Amino acid sequence: MDKLSHIWFKIQGVLFPFLEKEIEEPLTDKLRQLVKTLELIRIEGFVHTPDYWHGQSPKNRKQIARSFVAKAVYNMTTTRELIDRLKTTPALRRICGWEKIRQIPHESSFSRAFAEFAQNGIARIVHESLVKEHLKDRLVGHISRDSTAIKAREKPQKKKKIAGESSAKKQRGRPKKGENRAKEPTRLERQQSMTIEKMLEDLPESCDVGTKKNSKGYKETWIGYKLHIDAADGHIPVSCVLTSASVHDSQVALPLAEMTNQRVTSLYDLMDSAYDAPIIREHSKSLGHVPIIDINPRGNKKLKEELKAEDQRFNFINFEEPEDRRYNERSNVERVNGRLKDEFGGRMIRVRGCAKVMTHLMFGILALTADQLFRFIA
Repeated sequence: MDKLSHIWFKIQGVLFPFLEKEIEEPLTDKLRQLVKTLELIRIEGFVHTPDYWHGQSPKNRKQIARSFVAKAVYNMTTTRELIDRLKTTPALRRICGWEKIRQIPHESSFSRAFAEFAQNGIARIVHESLVKEHLKDRLVGHISRDSTAIKAREKPQKKKKIAGESSAKKQRGRPKKGENRAKEPTRLERQQSMTIEKMLEDLPESCDVGTKKNSKGYKETWIGYKLHIDAADGHIPVSCVLTSASVHDSQVALPLAEMTNQRVTSLYDLMDSAYDAPIIREHSKSLGHVPIIDINPRGNKKLKEELKAEDQRFNFINFEEPEDRRYNERSNVERVNGRLKDEFGGRMIRVRGCAKVMTHLMFGILALTADQLFRFIA
């Protein structure tokens, strides 16, 4: 935290007074938040402008990247709204890098730049660098894992056949006496022998229909994607993966765990009953972590009754297991999901395609991560 504290004191003691003197007006709370975020993530340092190019000149890429961070901080709906705000707010325009209104590019330039950012994955690269820089040397107590629905304005695509699946029709019903049917390995079983890159490539990314039970037990259906997040203590997102809406949470547990393990050192993995699988538990232990996963009876009435009776006995003697108390820390990731959608543009999806949707969300994740990091020292 020494480096983060140094950055904060530099921003508060030098940068804020300098900016207020330059723009000749006091900074609002949102402008202060934007300045802190941009100063911490330094996204312009990751933007590469080639010396030679064909066609339209890729100028203003660094300013546009800063502007998309501002769009997430201000929770703006569209890029057109961002451009209008840049033209009418001199302080915001100068913080993003333009002195005069005529220097702001056309909306089409913003769209081309965003497509380049999506292709290069710049927001994910900056987020990974930010997490490693400020959390790599810290011991994280709990990693909370969960997913959230991302609604998109797209037409759901038909599901593609899984690679390696037999083209022959599967036989229905119980096998005949003495008949041995070949069993296809599940995605979790295949992931055990895969690298992170192969696991991520194997996950579906196209827009489709997803169904999930909400906190009240009712089924919700949406068209779009599903964002899977690993969050550390302090509501700090560490790793993110975007998949099709129909992908089950458990199928992303292993790649998420590997990504998080490369970025931070943690002790406990907290997951709900959707991740209750022996492979996930063993993989968590193989990384040196302690998995705390809610048990899923899966239609086993006897096990369900035993769990209910055990809860009643614990409540009767007013006893709480240590694992249950640690499991309550899983609300970290739920708060991350809520803040991303309510404050950093998670509900404002106006782009199409997995890469662009992920880039839009990662700009919000960047702003959210920077905000939570500064709360450690505020």
